[in-house]
Amino acid sequence: MMFLAIVLPFLSFIVRGKVLTGIICLILQITLIGWLPAAIWAVMSLNNERANERNQELIRAVRESQK
Repeated sequence: MMFLAIVLPFLSFIVRGKVLTGIICLILQITLIGWLPAAIWAVMSLNNERANERNQELIRAVRESQK
């Protein structure tokens, strides 16, 4: 997925279900200068999503251990 975020940033958003964000990213990516910011945006978004999933798992584990 990281490779997809770097090579085709708009597609990484669409695959994750963020269609409107993917369209905005595609518009940015169309220009050669805008491709680099679009790729950085997609990679950061992917990393944030993975971090949120890890945090939710940790919160769930802590709540289960307190029961």
